[in-house]
Amino acid sequence: MKRKIIIKIYITIIALFLFAFKVEAIEEINQGATLTIQDCIDIALKNSYEVDIAKQYVEMYDSRVGQSKASYFPTIGATAGTSYGNTETRLRSTNNKNFSAQIALNQLIYSFGKVFSQVKMQKFYKIAAEYDLETTILNTVNNVKSAYYGVLAAKANIDIQRANVLVNERQYDRTKAFYDEGLVSKIDLVNQEVYLSDAKINLVSAENTYQNAIIQLNNSMFVVNAPDYQIENTETFNFKNNYAEINLLNIANTKTKDDGTIEPKEAVLTMQVEKTNILENYKFTKYPYSLEESIEIAYKKRPDLLSMEATKDAVNEALKYTKKEYFPDLTGSIGYNWANNSYYSSNGITLGAYLSTNNLNIMDTRLRIKESKAQLEIAKRNVDSIKQQIFFEVQSAYINMIQLEKNIPLMQTKVKQTLENYELADARYEVGLGNFIELQDAKENYNNAQRDYVQTIYQYNVALTDLQTAMGER
Repeated sequence: MKRKIIIKIYITIIALFLFAFKVEAIEEINQGATLTIQDCIDIALKNSYEVDIAKQYVEMYDSRVGQSKASYFPTIGATAGTSYGNTETRLRSTNNKNFSAQIALNQLIYSFGKVFSQVKMQKFYKIAAEYDLETTILNTVNNVKSAYYGVLAAKANIDIQRANVLVNERQYDRTKAFYDEGLVSKIDLVNQEVYLSDAKINLVSAENTYQNAIIQLNNSMFVVNAPDYQIENTETFNFKNNYAEINLLNIANTKTKDDGTIEPKEAVLTMQVEKTNILENYKFTKYPYSLEESIEIAYKKRPDLLSMEATKDAVNEALKYTKKEYFPDLTGSIGYNWANNSYYSSNGITLGAYLSTNNLNIMDTRLRIKESKAQLEIAKRNVDSIKQQIFFEVQSAYINMIQLEKNIPLMQTKVKQTLENYELADARYEVGLGNFIELQDAKENYNNAQRDYVQTIYQYNVALTDLQTAMGER
């Protein structure tokens, strides 16, 4: 019973030690930190279990390269023993005690290229493992970037929706003032209350989307229970993050002109909607490569293609190795022998050179050569297949990115146009020339244009990230 308790205690201590070690290895985020996209990528690469596993595969194949090279080094063997024998006849009985010892040093002199092929094969497998590691890193970086841009998009949308709430609150105050003065009907006031409620609901939804985007970013960085932190804009996602500061002035008495229009004695409301303009400080640079150049870069850099080519080379070396099994190994040996029994003792040095085929089975070797040839053909087809896959991946990502690239200036123009239309509709409504529906339509169009513009920028950045990943670039 005590033994079981002791074992449980040992297991608990070991588990706590391993857990503490893993926690220490995790890259954490400081409370209130402001992270760049590179910071997030670095954290993910340090925390990723997949990256760690891929690194261990590189270590494993590096060890196999060393194991293959070990055949170039000598081997040493030693034996020692004793035996006892008793022989009885009619005439006499004899006892015989034997003692012996032997030590020998063996060195491979020539293997007809077998060891050389085996070393090259393992080197190619190591190269393939290194490219597999790079593929894992690329996928990790892609996940972080996509999640990062998702947070930026959600953050920008919160600013838009918060500004929209403020605009609707001021609009409600103005409409209420007009209603109290008898300048607008009850339905305008009720409708404005509905629009204000919708704006608040949209803000709550935007905040929820932001929290989910943060969760996705934390997941991509392999960080659990992350504290509150901020992220910086990127060069291709640098929206202005402030929102409308709308000043409601005192409602003045209005007067009716001879033509029936209503004119305020003083300015009723200064909307200042231009302060919600998310286009300020935004910089956009067109993608520098053509489709053909992008495909050529992908053929040179894609780590999964390079890994497959290294695997093909390794299989080719395996075929060479199998073919060379028909040839013997030439080895040299030097040893020292000592023996002692009841009658005499002896010792001496032995030298020798040997040709050996290591139990060659011609039929088995012939079939394994056939198998290796088939494996080589499979590896070649895999290379051709992944090249074709890369071509279509780059082509699809490129076309998608270019389409969004073309949409960006169009969306910029739309935001400016809807802003101008909103300002005009607001000015008309202030002086009684415009109606409430016209004003609300203009406001919704401007708000939707900003939201759609943010979404376009987000989709563009994700598409650009996917294209870079398809090209083998981080």
